[in-house]
Amino acid sequence: MYALLLAQDADEKAVLSVVLQRAGLAVTSASDLDRAMQTWPERPADLVLLALQGGDPLAGVHRVRGETTVPVIAIVNEVVEDFHCRLLESGADLVVARPFSARLLIAQVRALLRRAGSVPLFSLPTLSIEGLTLDPVTRTVQIVGQRSRRLTHLEFRLLYTLMMHRGQILPTEIIVEQVWGYSGRGDKELVRGLVRRLRTKIEPDPRHPQYILTLPGVGYACASGDE
Repeated sequence: MYALLLAQDADEKAVLSVVLQRAGLAVTSASDLDRAMQTWPERPADLVLLALQGGDPLAGVHRVRGETTVPVIAIVNEVVEDFHCRLLESGADLVVARPFSARLLIAQVRALLRRAGSVPLFSLPTLSIEGLTLDPVTRTVQIVGQRSRRLTHLEFRLLYTLMMHRGQILPTEIIVEQVWGYSGRGDKELVRGLVRRLRTKIEPDPRHPQYILTLPGVGYACASGDE
């Protein structure tokens, strides 16, 4: 297992690298969040720690959540309760204010990793609708007449959620809760971006989707079909 550490201060980066290693993780560090997220599909991490000095921590958490559901820790300057809650509602799993205790942070990282496991994919059933089959074991989708395509973790969770509720309209808030694992007011742009990426993999013509349907102002639905 390994962690992606986003930090700009050299001293803090050194301390946090030791913390993550003591928690049992190999560490890859970077200072540019956008660049790190662009390479995420090639090497996803098991945990992300954001300790950026500048910018909006909310935007950083939002950027990471656009790619993954793994635990996210945000190291921030002292914050008021309202902003702390907003970070958690945006998808952060742990918010730690500076100055922090390295010993306590090691224990918190270990606790997050213990609870990060989800239902094993091999225990989920294969789902099918007309012309499309989703295999949880390999996390691939097979469309009749085409080669199978491997999905990212988020793409798989989105498609699985929609197929499990085929024919039902799922509001953005429900999709965020089911796919990203946290509740809140929902994030239309987050969901819209993921839907767009998934459509490029499964739709014969993404401009005229036949599997993932948009109900403007309401949410998304998977077209019903016979298994």
